[in-house]
Amino acid sequence: MKHEHIQEIDSYVPIPENYKDAILLMQSDFYRCYARKLSLFEMYFKTFFEPSLKFLFWFRLSQVDGWLKIIAKYRRRHYAFKYGIMNPSSTKIGYGFFIGHPFGIIINHTAVIGNNVNVSQFLSIGSNEIRAAFVGDNVYIGPHCSLVEDVVVGHDSTIGAGAVVVKNIPPSSVAVGAPARAIHSDLQPGKYILRRWPVTVH
Repeated sequence: MKHEHIQEIDSYVPIPENYKDAILLMQSDFYRCYARKLSLFEMYFKTFFEPSLKFLFWFRLSQVDGWLKIIAKYRRRHYAFKYGIMNPSSTKIGYGFFIGHPFGIIINHTAVIGNNVNVSQFLSIGSNEIRAAFVGDNVYIGPHCSLVEDVVVGHDSTIGAGAVVVKNIPPSSVAVGAPARAIHSDLQPGKYILRRWPVTVH
């Protein structure tokens, strides 16, 4: 597995180069639900019951050039329209991506999402200019949130429901409001990021 260091969030994001890499990324996504490493057969079976995992299964496969690419891209596109998850294959997403409720999620292809990140329904990560947001490791993004342009959300942060993020959010922060601002909170950093995939970069 190749890893790219993203300076803005100081994170190493995986770049799959073959189907072995894609399966490992799938296993990290499914781990966030089941807290164990599943086989390819087990993961495929689980897709019949979990819409978010069904999308992620084909999304990860569609990121790799190979004999399955056309089928994987078609299936990813099919479920993208079915569930309203507009997340292109070229989007850089780290290990352990968790979609809480797979409806109304739009992620620009220039966005970068770190490892063990949770997203919720009706999320928009977009840009009308050069590039979209950078989201650090262990970040929770609540429902009905918007991340505008190339903002940086620091690691272990929590973005509250309905927040509109137009400025950078420091690491280990809780951000709420429109426009979003970091507030003091007793919330433990990364509290809502459960069953984290252990990230090891060699």
